[in-house]
Amino acid sequence: MRIEDYAIIGDMQSAALIGRDGSVDWLCLPRFDSPACFSSLLGEDRNGHWWIGPAGPDRQLSTRRRYRENTLVLETEWDTAGGTVRVTDFMPPRQSNPDLVRIVECVAGSVEMATQIRIRFDYGRIVPWVRRNDGQLQAIGGPDSVWLHSPVPLQGGDYAHRATFRMSAGDRLAFVFTWHPSHSPKPEQIDPFAELEETERMWRDWVARCDPHAEDRWRDAVIRSLITLKALTYAPTGGIVAAPTTSLPEDLGGIRNWDYRYCWLRDATMTLDALICAGYVEEARDWREWLLRAIAGRPQDLQIMYGVAGERRLPEMELPWLDGYEDSRPVRIGNAAVDQFQLDVYGEVMNCLYVARASGLAAISRTWAIQRSLMDFLESHWDEPDEGLWEVRGPRRHFVHSKVMAWVAADRSIRQIERFGQNGPVERWRALRDRIQAEIMEKGYDPVRNTFTQSYGSRELDAALLLIPQTGFLPPSDPRVTGTIAAIERELMSDDFVLRYPLAQDNSIDGLVGGEGAFLACSFWLAEARAMVGRRREAAELFERLLSLRNDVGLLAEEYDPRYGRLVGNFPQAFSHVPLIHTAQTLSRTSTTPRYADLL
Repeated sequence: MRIEDYAIIGDMQSAALIGRDGSVDWLCLPRFDSPACFSSLLGEDRNGHWWIGPAGPDRQLSTRRRYRENTLVLETEWDTAGGTVRVTDFMPPRQSNPDLVRIVECVAGSVEMATQIRIRFDYGRIVPWVRRNDGQLQAIGGPDSVWLHSPVPLQGGDYAHRATFRMSAGDRLAFVFTWHPSHSPKPEQIDPFAELEETERMWRDWVARCDPHAEDRWRDAVIRSLITLKALTYAPTGGIVAAPTTSLPEDLGGIRNWDYRYCWLRDATMTLDALICAGYVEEARDWREWLLRAIAGRPQDLQIMYGVAGERRLPEMELPWLDGYEDSRPVRIGNAAVDQFQLDVYGEVMNCLYVARASGLAAISRTWAIQRSLMDFLESHWDEPDEGLWEVRGPRRHFVHSKVMAWVAADRSIRQIERFGQNGPVERWRALRDRIQAEIMEKGYDPVRNTFTQSYGSRELDAALLLIPQTGFLPPSDPRVTGTIAAIERELMSDDFVLRYPLAQDNSIDGLVGGEGAFLACSFWLAEARAMVGRRREAAELFERLLSLRNDVGLLAEEYDPRYGRLVGNFPQAFSHVPLIHTAQTLSRTSTTPRYADLL
């Protein structure tokens, strides 16, 4: 199926993708970054999936589906010749072991239903040993074990288990899939109907704390995005993954396939920024604790990403037994970008910690100590080339956005001293901030075209330059800001969407072959930038077009490919939902001042 045919459910420790045909095609347990036990998303049915839907000729894509209001509980309905049936999917907040619950209910008439499950551990590589135990199925393979409680008898064959069953109006059956370590005792069985009520209550209570700061016409989109971001949070540690999937391609059939099931400092800080702006300071506190644990040590050892518990080694490898989504190979797990030097991360971290503090998060002494340590490192390394925001696998450059974020790091550190009375070399940091800004103006700005450029001395543009007015580096009214927006609109758009940067035929910019879709965050950045410079009508028009790209349950992937009219890239993508929230909030303000104006 298309990427947009999927929906997500999760328990804030892992997540499943469920297609419009009723099949769970992706699920990693017990964590986001664990090996998958259902991997057909990146291969075939034989790599593991769990389908429930109408049987026989009625087997089809669902008629409609939705999330229950303000929850991550998914309802999928089919209208058949005999009646209407609904499957409700959710993952309850975890107590000890992760559970996936699928409740089948006949809404009207009588419907013949069917289910098929193929459990495959280690990303579809391990066919487990399956046996019946106390009326349930148990599958064991290496360190993994799962139990399937089925209210109907399942028949084995061809390394799968199947059943057909007829349901009449009012009938309701619950299937429960539970994972646990294979060396542990059998987990206690949950009450699926009680867990459904508790799961709904948990999500609605969380949403009730929200102040989306958005006009009514965009409120639902903002709330759905906030729920999605919360679903990408790893509750035990406070870490936030960029997406729950790996290797969904940026270019269908191409090689730009990456593992996003990790905590990028940049993505996480942007996500926290969106949550803080909606009133979720508690999430900022949990993430700050995760951050302090993850980066503890020497400042020169700061990484751009970590595992959900703060792991530092994330070796990249390929899985040759998986064919890849629509033959997009290789399928990768791990991410070699972990070893890159990305200067902008320092600015993202400093900004997020400052905004959290200014939003009411209580101070703790070791936070400032680590910030000072990072600034000490930045003072002597800000003028070095890096791989930049887009993690290019070509040569390092002096990326302008990276330098702007180095300026942000210095600026927010100065404001910590001025606003909260922290101790630090404020005059030295002021001089550093001025020096960085002067160099950017001299080497990163093209006065002939009236635009900032991707890197020092280059003519290429970069969508990340649209973030300049948001950071406070220059006011939105500055001619160099409006000139950069105009240049990007003129030179870096395709089918009315913003590209990240031009893709050179010789791969000299990012070191990779092949194309990609339009990175959705970039177009949201343009919409927000237009609003900030007073072009609100054009901003709202672009924003509405971007909202129309969401799938039927309000989710976005990383990119949109106008060639095929399809979403591409990992899904759902935090880096797409965060700027959706920010743009809605900016458009909902009467002022054109930067988002942080009241905090700066």
